[in-house]
Amino acid sequence: MRFDILTLFPGLFDGVFNESIVRRAIDAGQVSVNLHNIRDYATDKHHVTDDTPYGGGGGMVMKPEPIVSAVEDVLGADLVRRQKETGQVEVPVILLTPAGRLFSQAMAREFERYDQMVMICGRYEGVDERVSELVVTDEISIGDYVLSGGEIPAMVIVEAVTRLVPGVLGDMRAVIEDSHAHGLLEYPHYTRPAEFRGLRVPDILVSGHHAQVERWRREQALRRTLERRPDLMANADLSSTDLKFLTSLQDEG
Repeated sequence: MRFDILTLFPGLFDGVFNESIVRRAIDAGQVSVNLHNIRDYATDKHHVTDDTPYGGGGGMVMKPEPIVSAVEDVLGADLVRRQKETGQVEVPVILLTPAGRLFSQAMAREFERYDQMVMICGRYEGVDERVSELVVTDEISIGDYVLSGGEIPAMVIVEAVTRLVPGVLGDMRAVIEDSHAHGLLEYPHYTRPAEFRGLRVPDILVSGHHAQVERWRREQALRRTLERRPDLMANADLSSTDLKFLTSLQDEG
């Protein structure tokens, strides 16, 4: 999987991509992360990448020319044009913006199916709309709050997608059981010691009855999701047993 990230601040990524899972995946050749400085594509003397907005208002807007040139350099102008003309996405070109659709685990799985993706990190008041019209295939936000730019969202997406690349995680159960993997929050976790400051690990987890452990974990995931993120229930993959358990919880309340 190849990630191409267009940014005004490539140095922001050094620490994140030099540690942990992403670093191991890069070292193993399972993913590659390529940073492209948008300023390198500005053709004027001072490499200007932003300007005042038409119509007035505060802040600055990122100019279209350097960004469009950068995307065309990374993917080739023919591919970029073909995607916009046909609507058939061969390589996702994502603009990271508060106006985009909300990123989710399902979207991470969607992007993992591609061999490459390009992410454009917005800054300042936003990006000239013509960038979306000319090269972008999707606009994504990681939440309903304001950040200084798209760099942190890009890090989030790289991490989420990298975890799904086959072979990156040694034990694929970690992917299958992750929170949100099946539309639910994950069950509680415990490790040694069996007792800490008067709090014991639930007896079921040391019972050795694997089927009962799995049932307990599923019920705890359902309980936690209902209590903390009931909005997720509408799209969760629920069995008849799950629905029966949820009914019993509602009866308790």
